[in-house]
This record gives sequence, structure tokens and C-alpha cells, in this order.
Amino acid sequence: MGGISSLGVGSGVLNSDLVDRLTKAQRGPAENRLNQEKQETEAMISAFGKVRSAVTDLRQPMSELGSPDAMRAFSANTSGSSVSASVDSTNASPGSYSLDVQQLAQSQSLASGTFTDRDSTSVGQGSLTIETGDQSTTINVDDSNDTLQGLANSINESEAGVSAGIVDTGSGYRMTLSARQSGTANDVTVSVSDADGNNTDNAGLSQFAFNANAKNLDETVAAQDAKLSVNGIDVTRSSNNVEGVVDGLTFQLQDTGTTSVDVTQDTGAVADKVQAFVDKFNAFKGAVNELTAYNQEDGGSLLTGDPTVRNIENQIKNELNQIVPGLENAGVRSLSDVGITTNFENGKLEFDAQTFKDKLKANPDDVTALFAEQGRTTDSQVSFVRSGSDTQPGEYAINVSQAAQQGQLVSSTQTPASVTVDADNNSLSFEVDGETSASIDVTAGDYTREELASEIQTQLNANDALNAADKQVSVGVDGSGSLTFTSGSYGSDSNVAITRVDTNTESELGLSTQTGTAGQDVQGTINGATAEGDGQVLFLANSDNAANGLQVEVNGSQTGDRGSVKFIQGVSERLTDRVSSIVDSDGALGSRTEALNNELDDIADQREDLNDRIQSYRDRLTSRFTAADSRIAQFNSTQDFLSRQFSSSGGGGG
Repeated sequence: MGGISSLGVGSGVLNSDLVDRLTKAQRGPAENRLNQEKQETEAMISAFGKVRSAVTDLRQPMSELGSPDAMRAFSANTSGSSVSASVDSTNASPGSYSLDVQQLAQSQSLASGTFTDRDSTSVGQGSLTIETGDQSTTINVDDSNDTLQGLANSINESEAGVSAGIVDTGSGYRMTLSARQSGTANDVTVSVSDADGNNTDNAGLSQFAFNANAKNLDETVAAQDAKLSVNGIDVTRSSNNVEGVVDGLTFQLQDTGTTSVDVTQDTGAVADKVQAFVDKFNAFKGAVNELTAYNQEDGGSLLTGDPTVRNIENQIKNELNQIVPGLENAGVRSLSDVGITTNFENGKLEFDAQTFKDKLKANPDDVTALFAEQGRTTDSQVSFVRSGSDTQPGEYAINVSQAAQQGQLVSSTQTPASVTVDADNNSLSFEVDGETSASIDVTAGDYTREELASEIQTQLNANDALNAADKQVSVGVDGSGSLTFTSGSYGSDSNVAITRVDTNTESELGLSTQTGTAGQDVQGTINGATAEGDGQVLFLANSDNAANGLQVEVNGSQTGDRGSVKFIQGVSERLTDRVSSIVDSDGALGSRTEALNNELDDIADQREDLNDRIQSYRDRLTSRFTAADSRIAQFNSTQDFLSRQFSSSGGGGG
């Protein structure tokens, strides 16, 4: 009897199809459960992702409101067409200004003589040195650029502070030179080293000379400064973009004439910032309401009754609803006082912009403190700088044991009452605060001691290196007749040194190379704890004190008790910190999402276990069916054999 080569051949019933159906029936309930669990878990992860996104969106508008300058929005309104104005709200203040523009600034323009062509005729060879402002650039002219167009291209490529162009007059070509910067300080001079040996005639390259010795270019537009008066005070600037006359205001001069500029507080702009936060909160609340909704027809939503969402919502609402510590007795204490209230039907915020504007006008300091961090000091010469992440709201005493001082150099030799400055004593080099080098040339002439100090001050004020580094030096005369040089900064890094003088400077002016005395940092305590000093800034760091991270700037020379600073942490700062803690990886949302992702991993593990069990179950079925099928086949074979025997026996008896 042959073996069974395929399941079911022996019985016709115990075949592979039956194994598949039994295996599927065994797998079905467990697989359906795992599929449902995976679907629900993924839906929960997606839902918490929506919550995270909505919570995170609260941070930006609230952070903007948390800036101390957020409530300082100003706008400038002009009447008249001669001036437009822009406002830097961080520095501006309300005010009215009358401007009378007498003259606009303009850039100098020069023009060459006429050339028959631009690309072939030689203009002469040698070199041009173009000076404008404090810039000096030398351009070499040789066979490669010895044409009008070639020279213009070389000038433009050199970035010499001027623009060169070619004008077709109809009867020839002329090159124009225009200063890139306006104002008389940016006058253009052109000096020539002509290959023909004559640097001033009107032939060869010297035809482009424009200096004290030769003016071979035509001045088509003279450089001039802008001249105006602001509330009757005369002002001169090299540019038509006038900055620094009034703090926070930039005037753009457009024409001569009179214009009035009114700077007013723009409460509407601030209200728009508050509305932006309210909108984001309401979007957050709308998302939460949708994800936690419940009704009798549909039942609960994905996060209905979820403790994590409920806890997050309560944390945010608590920050918004409480009275700000430190403002208990102020005119503005909570968000409801400035028109931000809760709709108790849906939990969303409602904003009365007019109430907010009125409160901002009436109580600007309190409204600022309501949103942003603020430090209120009792000593007018002590100012709040910033807090740290650990600083707790409260009032903290300030005590100064050492006032900050500026570094100063006092000349070791007395300066004569009258001096003469010439080429042998006019050059000085300084090092300021140990990091910035500056060299000046004192204008030649006769000076009194005080006039010399004033002239040196003028040169230092105009020094580019000092201005670029934002360094200042004050020059004076002490009671003994020595010149003094005082750094504009405070602290142990503050100092002034004279690093180089001319041959006769010491003997004739009383100034020699020497280093001054360094300043000193402020020292003292904050809330009874020893603080560190950096210049005039006193700060508490690496302390378990409630004031840890607090920084104040201490002006003046008074030591001892310097009053206190009351630190108020507004809603924005607290809510921003709260949102950060919620969305951080180890926060409530992060922990919950991680747990759900772990559930997905567990479901995947269960699915692998199920696959293993089902495969084992299938293998057992196949083994048992194969054995049974083989036995049935044997029975069938025996039956067939017996049937044939009976049939054969019966035939013989007939």
C-alpha cells in the first residue's frame, strides 16, 4: 500500500483547506483584539499629538507678551510732506516734535571731460587714489583697463566708496563719479600718479585729478549735509535718514519744509498681541473640548475623562486665573482686570479690547507686570536687570559693600597750561578696557590745557575703532593739571592705557606711555546671600536662595543698604514655563505618549507571540490530520481489498 503524498487524499476531508479554516478560526479573536488595541492606541497617540500642538502654540504669543517691552508700542503720526518717521518702541516715549527741514543731504558727483569713445581711446596710465570719508582706495591703470569703460569698471570693482558711470552726451562720452554716501564728510578727492610724470595737467591720467592741487573733473553736484531744526534746535546730519536726535525715532527727510510728528502710545497694537494669545488659547480649548466631548447619542470621545488632559487643562487655567503675586494691592491684579474673562459655557476666553486699552493707559506699570517679569526697586539708582529660571517672586534686600568704579589713567606728568601741537607730538595710541586699540592725531595748533583735553576728546569720540566696539573714554583735567582718561565702562576689566606717543609728546604735552588703574566690580549681598559682581551688575548665582538668578545694576558710589527689589513674575513668564514643562520629553504629555508607544511595542510583541502560537497550532493540526488521513487511507485500502475478495469468492460459487 502506497503512502499519502498530499493531505486529504486518504480521507477527502482532512485536507489543507480544513487546516486553514481551523487555523483562521483559532487566530481570529486574538488578532481582532490586537488590531483593535493598536487602532485605539494609535488614535490616542494622534489625539495627544493634537493636544501637544495646541499647548505648544500657546508659547509664542505668551512669550511675546512676556517681554518687558511688549506693552511699549508707539506710533508716529506726521502732518506735512517733508518728513516721515519710524518708531523703535523699545526706546520711544510719547511726545510732539516740530521739524523744519532747510536742506537735504546730497552726495557729491564729479564728471570727466569728453572722450570720443568709451572702449578704445587711452585715458592714460598710472594710478588713481580715491578718498571719500575715511576710505582710501588706489586703482592701477595699465594696458588691461586703459579706456574710459575699463577705468569705470575698475573703480566699481574696487568698492572705493564711489560709483562710476559712462554718460553718452550725444557728442561724446563722459565718466561720472558719485559718492555712495551723502554729506560733506564724504567729499571725494582723486589724486593721480601719472605715468607721464605730470600729476596735475589735463592730459593723460591726471585729467581725472580732483584735489587741492588740481580740479580737472567738473563738480556737477556738491556734497551737502542735511540741515533741520527739531523743536527749534538746529541739527546737522550727513544723511537724510536722521537717527539719534530723539530716542526711538528715525526721521526720513524727503523735502524741505515743516512737518509735525506726534508720537503716541499705540494701545491697539498691544491689544492685538493679547488677542493673538486669546485666539491660541481658544484653539487649544476647542481641541480639548472636541477630544473630550460626551453626549448620550455618541457616547464619549477619545480622551473623555482622561486624567492627563484634565490635569493639563487645570494647570493652564490655574496660571491664567490667579492673582499675580506682588500685585495683590495694585490697580491691576489678574487677567480679568484687563478684560480677559472665561466663558463658563465652553471654557474659552473672551477679550474686551477697550477695557484692556483703558487699563494700559491708566496703569501701564501694573499691566506690564501682569504679563511680563518686573523688578521694582526702592533705590532710584538701583535697577532690575533680569531674573533666572530659579528666581522666586518676592522682595529682596540689596546691600552693597563695594561700589563699582571705572578704570582711569592720570598722566604722570603735568600738562603745561599752554601747549603747541605739531607733527612731532600729535599722535597718540590707546588701549581701552584691555581689548580695543585706537589711534588718534590731534589737530595741529595752540591750545590751553583744557582746550587740549577737549580736542583729544573730540578725536576719541570720532574714532572708528572705539565706536565699532562701543567703547567710550572721557578726557578731563584734574586739580594738579594732569590730563585724565576715564573708561566709559565699570569693573575690573575697565582701564585705559596710552600705548604709543610721538617723540616730543611727553616733554611738550605731559603724556607718556603708561597704564592706568583698573576699575572694580560692585560687591554685596542679595537677600542676605553673597552675590557676584560684573561691573555695576550685582547677581546671585549657584545658590539655593529664593533670589537665585536675580540681577540688578547698582549705580552711584553709596555703600551699605541700597533698599530692595520686588520681583514680580507675570502671567506670561509663568505660563511659558508651565507649557514648557508640559510638552518637555519628561513632562505630562511626553510621559503619556511614551507609555502609549510602549503599548504599541507590547502589541507588536503579542502579535509575534500569536504568530508563533498559531504556527505551532497549525503544525499540530497538520501532523494529526496527516496521521488520521493515513489511517483512513489504510482502512479504505483494506475495505477495497476485502470487497474484491468477497466479490471474487462469490463469482466462483456460481
